[in-house]
Amino acid sequence: MTHDDHGAELTLEEHMAGGGSSYVQLPTIPLPAGTEILVGDTAWRRAREIAASRAGGRPPVIAVDVYPGGDVAAIRRRIAEAVAEADVVDLEGAAALPNDVIEALIARNLTDDRVFGVMSHFTVDEFYDRERVAALRAEIGRRTRPTYVVGWGADAALQQGADALVLVDLARWEIQQRQRAGGTNWRADNGGEDALRKYKRGFFVEWRTADRHKRTLFDRVDLLVDGNAAADAAGAVEGRAFRGALAAASAAPFRVVPFFDPGVWGGQWMKSTLDLDPSASNYAWCFDCVPEENSLLLEADGRVVEIPALDLVLMHPRELLGEKTFSRFGAEFPIRFDFLDTMGGGNLSLQVHPLTDYIRDTFGMAYTQDESYYLLDAADDAVVYLGVKTGVDPEEMVGALRAATDGEHPFDAERYINMYPAKKHDHFAIPAGTVHCSGTDSMVLEISATPFIFTFKLWDWGRVGLDGVPRPVHLDHGERNIQWERDTEWVGQHLIGQVEELRREPGLVEERTGLHELEFIEVRRHWFDDEAVHDTDGTVNVLNLVEGDEVEVVSPNGAFEPFVVHYAETFIVPAAVGPYSIRRSARSRSERFATVKAYVRGTRESDD
Repeated sequence: MTHDDHGAELTLEEHMAGGGSSYVQLPTIPLPAGTEILVGDTAWRRAREIAASRAGGRPPVIAVDVYPGGDVAAIRRRIAEAVAEADVVDLEGAAALPNDVIEALIARNLTDDRVFGVMSHFTVDEFYDRERVAALRAEIGRRTRPTYVVGWGADAALQQGADALVLVDLARWEIQQRQRAGGTNWRADNGGEDALRKYKRGFFVEWRTADRHKRTLFDRVDLLVDGNAAADAAGAVEGRAFRGALAAASAAPFRVVPFFDPGVWGGQWMKSTLDLDPSASNYAWCFDCVPEENSLLLEADGRVVEIPALDLVLMHPRELLGEKTFSRFGAEFPIRFDFLDTMGGGNLSLQVHPLTDYIRDTFGMAYTQDESYYLLDAADDAVVYLGVKTGVDPEEMVGALRAATDGEHPFDAERYINMYPAKKHDHFAIPAGTVHCSGTDSMVLEISATPFIFTFKLWDWGRVGLDGVPRPVHLDHGERNIQWERDTEWVGQHLIGQVEELRREPGLVEERTGLHELEFIEVRRHWFDDEAVHDTDGTVNVLNLVEGDEVEVVSPNGAFEPFVVHYAETFIVPAAVGPYSIRRSARSRSERFATVKAYVRGTRESDD
């Protein structure tokens, strides 16, 4: 059971059916006026035209740099069909190292663990045979026809000597979908391998290397091709339009494209409230602000080109993050918002996140996943598991967890772990090292730091994954990170009910719903009737409309067009925006509104 704003009792089903959200699943970012999105043959012919204009009469060379995970074979076929008079060279087939050599090279970074590896610092040229690359480069120089060189690292292989540069880019979420469907890692023969191991190879090796390489291309890209789409339907935009769209996005509010995923504990709230596919069994996660995995949709005249949201972070880190946040984290988006839906589902796995020293020393990550649970909604029986009970013996609890791994001795979570009632708009702080999980019948907005795969599962309630394979449990890692002093008294004093009113005036209340002092994220909640005034104050703001149907974000000086936000939508306000207001829209029918806003502590100009 739950209750509406007037106290009337509603069933869980009635409550979820009454959301009425206008949640936008495909938000877009405008391309500069006059931009043409090229489709099919037109894009590849345009690349040849650009190259020919610079070649000075000799046969032009076009580098087609394909992010790992892109369909190189399909791209080559498409170019050959579009530009019959050109040669199309497969860089990867001609010069990449054999797969067994690559696997030996990266073995130390992958480790034997199913989930966790060690962060790598490879460069793309290390995956190619240098002599074969040099021979190929010389051979291309002798060709008498236009030549397209296709593959990851094409620009580097040609030593930036191509007459035109094309980047075929795609988002990590699309790569994961392809891998789940049987796709492989780059140059690997692992189509049937566990999806978690494929993801690990991407996360720790391929994507890190590819992002470092891609960052060297942005200022020179002549054509950006949407690698998320099929090769015969992919849209493309010229480099100046791509760069112009992202420059504008770094100075105005925007949303990334959310994606939704089922899970063994998934619930029904998002399906109903956010108008998702009703035939889906459940939705467990929504990644609504994880730029490392989400996309941006660049739009012109009703067409879109999909690019990784990470491109904006890599291209405009100072404008997006702010100088102080950038100096602290580099070109990495440090704040993550996502949804965890257990409404009508099950408990999340009992888990703990690594301490900063541990994640740095063991996995090579610079910082850890501190987090918090903000309750967007909850049934009357909802609970959060948080911290160990006072008096728990560590050896006894770890022994019980190990015994539970045989599937025959369930772990008695209620004996060892605190359970706290959870209701709508509660906010639970969860600094790294704290045992925790959300219970069933909760709709959690998780506000956390970005390192998002470093969850040490301690107990998964005896379940297997959707693939029928037991989900990984990492007790050895977990045992080394549990902070046993975070018991009932400590949690009650430091992590529960930490709401501090900062400001109250007619029609407005500002509160710190604060994360623990060990965590670097500050969270402010604003309740308002009509309008709340904000200022990025030199650092990126991430917000979610947690109460009310629709608002708009406006600039006091008209620096950007009013930006409409609906209930439960997460949006980003770049540091470069400065002052802004959030106000009720003309279409709104709500009486009251609330946003939660997260930013990095100690990075505001007013903190000086």
